[in-house]
Amino acid sequence: MTTEVQFFVLYGVTESGATFRPSDWAERLAGVLAPYRPANFTKNHISYSPYVTPTSLEGIKAVIVDERLRELEPLAWKFVHDFAKDNGLKTNFGPHPQSH
Repeated sequence: MTTEVQFFVLYGVTESGATFRPSDWAERLAGVLAPYRPANFTKNHISYSPYVTPTSLEGIKAVIVDERLRELEPLAWKFVHDFAKDNGLKTNFGPHPQSH
């Protein structure tokens, strides 16, 4: 039995509908979490963690966070959730949003 990996998505829009600023927030957040990688992950000079990916979904900046980050570093997972809550960002939890 295979368990589907779940993802926490932070959207660059607040619950009130405002665009979240600064415009590079997704890249900054992913950059902060870049050190958290699987043990066997090949380290490139500069790259994002495979668990935290900045992207655009339907024209909205977003960050997709792989739930496996929670197992690797629970405090990093908490940091991402707190960031979303503190900034009032819209979020979603479920299968990868670009796999549909």
